[in-house]
Amino acid sequence: MSIKFRKKPIEVEAMQLIDDLGNHMTVANWVKENGGEVFVPPLAPCLYIETLEGRMRADIGDYVIRGVKGEFYPCKGDIFEATYERVAADGSGVSVSEVRRDEAS
Repeated sequence: MSIKFRKKPIEVEAMQLIDDLGNHMTVANWVKENGGEVFVPPLAPCLYIETLEGRMRADIGDYVIRGVKGEFYPCKGDIFEATYERVAADGSGVSVSEVRRDEAS
């Protein structure tokens, strides 16, 4: 019989990979500046990130997350949006999809 678990309320840092070379370099530099290893392949719309489980690929629309121990890993956009909410300055939360709508306005 399976047991249900709930994810603990933790805060992480994340950046979304979008279809823009400048964004790729910004995300890659953020990873490097914080002790992570990342490879930006020429002409490919992705990043390769060294994770605790080995090298993983982050594609357009994925989020790159800096975990609670400083580790980096990619997460598919839909999973990220279902799992995380943005933390406001006052500590309250707002869904990621609401934030994206607000930033698009």
